[in-house]
Amino acid sequence: MKLWQKENTLNKEVEKFTVGEDYLLDKKLVYYDCLASIAHAEMLGKIGILTSDEVNKLTNELQNIIELDKKDEFVIKIEDEDCHTAIENYLVKQLGEIGKKIHTARSRNDQVLTALRLYYKDELINVSNNINTLKSSLNNLIKKYGHIAFPGYTHTRKAMPSSVKLWSNAIIDSMKDNDLLLKSVLKIIDQSPLGTAAGYGVPLKIDRDYTAKKLGFLKVQENPIYAQNSRVKFDASILHSLNQIIFDLNKASSDLIIFTMPSFEYFQLEKEFVTGSSIMPQKQNPDVLELIRANYHKILSYEFQIKSMGANLISGYHRDIQLSKKTMMDSFKIINDSLLIFNLIISTIKVNEKKCKQAMTSELFATEDAYKLVQQGIPFREAYKIIAKKL
Repeated sequence: MKLWQKENTLNKEVEKFTVGEDYLLDKKLVYYDCLASIAHAEMLGKIGILTSDEVNKLTNELQNIIELDKKDEFVIKIEDEDCHTAIENYLVKQLGEIGKKIHTARSRNDQVLTALRLYYKDELINVSNNINTLKSSLNNLIKKYGHIAFPGYTHTRKAMPSSVKLWSNAIIDSMKDNDLLLKSVLKIIDQSPLGTAAGYGVPLKIDRDYTAKKLGFLKVQENPIYAQNSRVKFDASILHSLNQIIFDLNKASSDLIIFTMPSFEYFQLEKEFVTGSSIMPQKQNPDVLELIRANYHKILSYEFQIKSMGANLISGYHRDIQLSKKTMMDSFKIINDSLLIFNLIISTIKVNEKKCKQAMTSELFATEDAYKLVQQGIPFREAYKIIAKKL
């Protein structure tokens, strides 16, 4: 039984089309919806809508669902549409009339918002933890190889001396900024929409502060219309912060693709990290780095997709927004997988000191030589010309 269903039966093809992948994607939200439902039930008990016995029974069954979900035994059918319906149907089946009371003072609209916010918070924390792990691996790379110099490039031509330390610290500094942006977005989305219902509140005095604190939100999202309007806006903010991370991994991967080429060999990938060719026996391909690099374009397209999807809609919920769920879940997976794999590469990569030293040819020191003349009192432009003639 669908939460909105009355007497009519939905056409099966329409049902398949409108449900889409939600009943599959919502496996990730079962835990969070149960947490929100427990807090909601306790709040309904607090304001006298439920008895303490009813609250206990609902809470126990919701905990049972969490345990079933952990064992992958809680099934969401296409007829359920989503986890919210499947959970309520389970409660009604187990508790009868008591189960029918859980939906008091809420809508599926604020249910899904609340579950997604809780899910997003955990995922953003996971991303932040993976950033810190990568920073630690880069620091270890510096400790082991940081002293080794190799050429720095502009316009893909040798420019000035660089080093493993300088290169690694560029990524570390970028990840610090990325983490700062991530935490800023986390603070913005840390607002409880529970109790805003379908975007216009409920005609019942409820305690939204109670549920917000119970669920660990920083504050209540007061305006119910903005609660709905903020879904795409917050999604876009999250994707922008994720995009900054994968942008830096894209650039670092491009560096390593070049620096591990046989004609460079400043860095060496472990053999277990490279693939081969089906026709050319000699090939050792950095496919893993190429895929990390390509993931930037996927996340960038997802950011545009979400921003476009939310544009030109009047205030309130629209079914268009359902399509954002898979985009968001896929984005978190791509970012976390990319960070984990890049960290694995950094933690095992080797630096070929001999090749680096051989590449440190004299033209890399031209700017340094010019400044030696400057220190002797020669104007920089003259010193520049003097050194240029020697090259």
